[in-house]
Amino acid sequence: MTRVLVVRLGSLGDLVHTLPAVAALRRAHPGRDIDWLVDATHRGFLELVPDVTAIVPLGGRSARAWIDARRALRERRYDAAVDFQGLLKSAALARLSGARRVIGFDRGALRERAAAPFYTERIEVGEGGHVIQKNLRLAAALGARPGAPEFPIAEVDSAPARRAQAEVAGPYALLNPGAAWPNKRWPPDRFGRLARILRDRHGLASIVLWGPGEGTLARGVLAFADGAARLAPETSWRDVVALARGARLIVSGDTGPLHVAAAVGVPAVGLYGPTNPRRNGPWSADDVVISRHEACHCAYKRRCRLGADDWCLAAVSVEDVAAAADRRLGAAGTSP
Repeated sequence: MTRVLVVRLGSLGDLVHTLPAVAALRRAHPGRDIDWLVDATHRGFLELVPDVTAIVPLGGRSARAWIDARRALRERRYDAAVDFQGLLKSAALARLSGARRVIGFDRGALRERAAAPFYTERIEVGEGGHVIQKNLRLAAALGARPGAPEFPIAEVDSAPARRAQAEVAGPYALLNPGAAWPNKRWPPDRFGRLARILRDRHGLASIVLWGPGEGTLARGVLAFADGAARLAPETSWRDVVALARGARLIVSGDTGPLHVAAAVGVPAVGLYGPTNPRRNGPWSADDVVISRHEACHCAYKRRCRLGADDWCLAAVSVEDVAAAADRRLGAAGTSP
């Protein structure tokens, strides 16, 4: 086998959770090419993954984008394509690659069962457990051996990260109030009050992360932080990785920055409502999760269909999260 295609188009957290499988494939095949087909919006993050030989971007949903991706894939002549996403779309693209072997999950683990006919091999991975373990079992079909999960993300230098770190001039936490799903967002006023507690109890300043369209949300945190938080500069994923490597803690809902920070070893407190932390929570046993998933009436929905008082994350208080931060910082040995 000389060339393998990894298919995982998005989202960012799911890309992070695929990295241990890619690292295991690299250990099993150190001299082989491992390419990755991904949505073009996530290309910048994968450029930080040294185990990936080439990135094939999917430029959108149009027929032209699919044709261009198919052409690029066929030119690479893959021995095997592994679909870590389990959707009809990702399975079809894996098959269009022209790979001799097209490997995917068995029907019970697929997100869309219509994907199954596109695979030449379907691997039973079990229906429960963390998605990282499922991905590792899928990679085992190509000889990857089980082991402790590794997250190969390169060390990077970032001028915006250095400026933000100089402004706080000391140890800091990352607070991430945003998420693509409104249902995953903890209120900004509570993040602001948490920043005050982190300053007063642990001597930590807070840097508030934000992405496109989240500036107002992030500034809402500052309005309640009484000077304990600063706004991160506009950042690429390269900058986020650099900021994360210097942080003492991250507090976030189930979204990309949480998983990136946890992957580079930042102590994490994860806030979970509509999604299940047993499937895609932080990997370290020391990380702390506050979950309302079992009581959530809108599981895996972007927006809550109930009123604001019944929304699952509304039940998570500032003191709940502050206590979780106390435990996590204590476990990391950074709590005074």
